[in-house]
Amino acid sequence: MKRSSLTLPAPTRLDPAAVLELLKPVTWFAPMWAFTCGVISSGVSVRASWAFVLLGIVLAGPLVCGMSQAINDWYDRHVDAINEPNRPIPSGRIPGQWGLYIAILWSALSLLVASFLGVWVVVATVIGLALAWAYSAPPFRLKENGWWGNAAVGLCYEGLAWFTGAAALMAAFPDFRIVILALLYSIGAHGIMTLNDFKAIEGDKQMGVRSLPVQLGAAGAAKLACWVMTLPQIVVIGLLFVWGEPFFALTIGVLLVAQIGLMARYLLNTESLLARPYKNAAIYNATGTTLYVSGMMVSAFAVRGLILAESTLGGGL
Repeated sequence: MKRSSLTLPAPTRLDPAAVLELLKPVTWFAPMWAFTCGVISSGVSVRASWAFVLLGIVLAGPLVCGMSQAINDWYDRHVDAINEPNRPIPSGRIPGQWGLYIAILWSALSLLVASFLGVWVVVATVIGLALAWAYSAPPFRLKENGWWGNAAVGLCYEGLAWFTGAAALMAAFPDFRIVILALLYSIGAHGIMTLNDFKAIEGDKQMGVRSLPVQLGAAGAAKLACWVMTLPQIVVIGLLFVWGEPFFALTIGVLLVAQIGLMARYLLNTESLLARPYKNAAIYNATGTTLYVSGMMVSAFAVRGLILAESTLGGGL
């Protein structure tokens, strides 16, 4: 759908509070949590590497994630001028071209910080930045199709952040088990991103954004999200059993059973979902998603134990 033209408000003084609002601190939690999972799973002492941990948390949250929010708001400024005129850019609190300049500056700062954390962190950061730009900016605009957009966000927020945390502390390409877990939880995050799209179903229809709730309907998207969130966790449980960590596998199993109960109540009850799709999705994101990310940390500790045990065994041979 063709966007309406937008005349930005006359430039005013750049407001630091508006810059912080543009970077959306509330969104930083997911990649910072995933980065911490990577740190834990690495098996490296956090006490001995606290400076790397703090620098990496800044990289994952305020820098890379913050940049992705800035670039998204810049390229959505036409839509926001209609639907949310009080946001920093359409309101003029971020004047002129500063929304774009901040995204470019934050990209450069992200690469600079990554350079202190090792080559594999730089590689992961470059991929994350590329996906963030491709998600929002033309010609790709991955966000306009739920299949591609949700995959990009899930990979950035979960998989790449997890990989970065492990790579920063290990100063090498992480253990294969860490990479597998990061990928599996990235796939599951695709379902979480689908639920986030429920808040904008009507607006997406009007603007021609092909989110999965628009493409599949609320009920169809909810069912898909449930499967996408559930199956990777089942694989994680199976892998932990194979790797000799039954306690951690059972713990994630309990968390998954609780998630399935919440799914049945809020997402798979079609009558309830269609009556209030946004509210139901929001309730599940506040409950089921918490259980999901708790399972991420459980699996991180499982792999940490494996790596430390193998290191001890190797040192004794």
